[in-house]
Amino acid sequence: MKKSGGADKKRVRRSTGGAVQNATRDPNSDTPPRKQSAKKDVFQLFAEKVRDNKNLVSRWAVLQETRVEYFRGKDFVSFLKNHPEVKDILESNKNLEVEEIANILLRKNLLVRCDRVVKTLRPGKKKLSTWPAHLEIFPEQVFSDNDAFFAWTFVKRHPLWQTLLSFFWPVLTLAICLFPVYPHWCKLMILYSCAGILLLILSLLLLRATVFGALYVIIGKRVWFFPNILAEEATLRELFRFWPKKDEEERPTWTKRVFYAVVALLVILLLRHHAPDEAARARYQKRMYNIIDDVLEWSPSLALSGMMEKQETVVNATTEPGNNFADGSKTKSGKMSTADSAAGETISEKDANEDVGNIGDTDQQDDPI
Repeated sequence: MKKSGGADKKRVRRSTGGAVQNATRDPNSDTPPRKQSAKKDVFQLFAEKVRDNKNLVSRWAVLQETRVEYFRGKDFVSFLKNHPEVKDILESNKNLEVEEIANILLRKNLLVRCDRVVKTLRPGKKKLSTWPAHLEIFPEQVFSDNDAFFAWTFVKRHPLWQTLLSFFWPVLTLAICLFPVYPHWCKLMILYSCAGILLLILSLLLLRATVFGALYVIIGKRVWFFPNILAEEATLRELFRFWPKKDEEERPTWTKRVFYAVVALLVILLLRHHAPDEAARARYQKRMYNIIDDVLEWSPSLALSGMMEKQETVVNATTEPGNNFADGSKTKSGKMSTADSAAGETISEKDANEDVGNIGDTDQQDDPI
């Protein structure tokens, strides 16, 4: 009787557990839970593959104090139309429309729809920026290809070179800290390399500003070569982009151009008038050479030898106090003897002068006029 009662309890537990599992399942799907989780992974793989594809144009922006990578809705539609083979990874869902796929990615929190923060035209511009630098979350998370932006929410897998670079940065920092102990030829190589790179950057910026100023004054066009060279948030590819962006602002008036030309000319004449002369330049150059030579000629062996010499002098001063005292007494006695002799000489000279004066007085008294 006890055994049959225990078996009945086990059957009741199994039946209740199966009822709970059936209740939690989706009634419209006949696939088991493992296959459903596999379908979720398929969309995750699809999102990663689309994000890694360079044919989808994307940019970086700030969303709630976080840098995110985003793209436009119309670019996503054209990308999937031009590259339908990307949807093969979706398996049974590869025949879905672009809007349906995007909405599924939004529901799975792989994407988030954003909107531009600045929605008004700035003075002097004809239209809003194509790629805004600051975004905010859009209230309705539904796909649209009409001026809509979508940001990736998952962390992108770092390639191997980025992982190796992350380990290389501490080594580089340690190498910079150990610069004083490098040999002389290595210091010279590093110095000339850094000076050459700095000169190249400054020359590029000066040439860029000169071309911009000349074209702005002459033809009234704003042309910036390397437009992203000073950008705070840009990829490596965008940073070294050579061709300038299209000038979307209004053309400046001739009075404004003439004003800026006169100001630039006055600044150049002022700098030329207050430029240092040859003597000042030579003094500054000599001072810089002395600083650089001190850095280049320093070596651990010289530093250690100087420290050893200082220690030897300190030891000699502490171990021979009697000799120093005797030497000091000798010098003091010598100084006192010389002082006494000098004082005696001055006194004798004074006495001789007084005697000569007294003799002269007696002679004058003996010979009356």
